[in-house]
Amino acid sequence: MVLESTIFKKQNYTQSKLPKGEYDNCTFVNCVFLDSDLSNVSFAECEFQDCDLSNVNLKETVFNDVNFKNCKLLGLQFNHCSDFLFSVTFKSCNLNLSSFYQVKTKGTHFDTCLLQNVDFTEADMSGSLFNNCDFKKALFDRTKIEKADFRSSYNYMIDPEINSIKKAKFSMPEVLGLLSKYNIEVK
Repeated sequence: MVLESTIFKKQNYTQSKLPKGEYDNCTFVNCVFLDSDLSNVSFAECEFQDCDLSNVNLKETVFNDVNFKNCKLLGLQFNHCSDFLFSVTFKSCNLNLSSFYQVKTKGTHFDTCLLQNVDFTEADMSGSLFNNCDFKKALFDRTKIEKADFRSSYNYMIDPEINSIKKAKFSMPEVLGLLSKYNIEVK
């Protein structure tokens, strides 16, 4: 099944499942997908606005040029998505407890997002923009964040010895999060 240029409003997919298929240039507004199964569904050039996709199964889900605005995306395993043409942007979203483990998301834009307890282990976030994002307890381990922009973000703790941070942009005083493991005082 292929659906194109369709708008879905105020649908609750916790009770009736979203049909498997390809969604091209579709918009989902105020829809609830909580704990739903979106495995093997393809979204291309789609937008999700004010939706709750918390704990959704994303096994082999395709997100190709998909925008999330003001969405609740708690506990999502983006590492289970298909990596084919994976391209997403997030604006005013709550992604707490999600995982980008080994995901390649070069140049991704995160604008005013909650990224608390998010796993970025071995992800490639090169050139990504993190505008006004909260990284409290986020995990960066062998993460590639070269040329990424963290200047307006906060609460990150990134170890430069185990992460690739060449030409990444940071600002004071938040940049001190790169020194947290040394337990030193900077005045």
